[in-house]
Amino acid sequence: MNAKTFSLDELCLLTDCSKRTVRYYIQLGLVSRPVGEARAARYTGEHLSQLLRIKKLSESGVSLERIREVLAGEDSPVPPRERHPGTVEVRSHIYVAPGIEVQITPEEAGISPEQLRKFVGEVMALAKSILGERDKDSRG
Repeated sequence: MNAKTFSLDELCLLTDCSKRTVRYYIQLGLVSRPVGEARAARYTGEHLSQLLRIKKLSESGVSLERIREVLAGEDSPVPPRERHPGTVEVRSHIYVAPGIEVQITPEEAGISPEQLRKFVGEVMALAKSILGERDKDSRG
């Protein structure tokens, strides 16, 4: 899988966070460490999602300590924001097979990156099983 990665400058532009803030969140352990070091460091969609979630909670007045708890799996003190035209959301779009795609908003679904990976793996295995049966039926 060739997932999109971002430079620190691109990540800061997408999240409207300063480089200093991103580095601080990494230092606190709120955001995962980048892939690579120094100027070669790259950031993934997971980093983007982490920063957007932290930003949303922080702008709602949630302390960094409480944000740490929320990121560890506790219930969010901030209700989901109502969507309206112009709302920006980060979604995972999974291509399963021709005509089959899954779109997930992990934050809204309340699942962690690890749970998302497991979910995608299960969906892909199920699709392979079902589509394999379909192909056998059409040949036999």
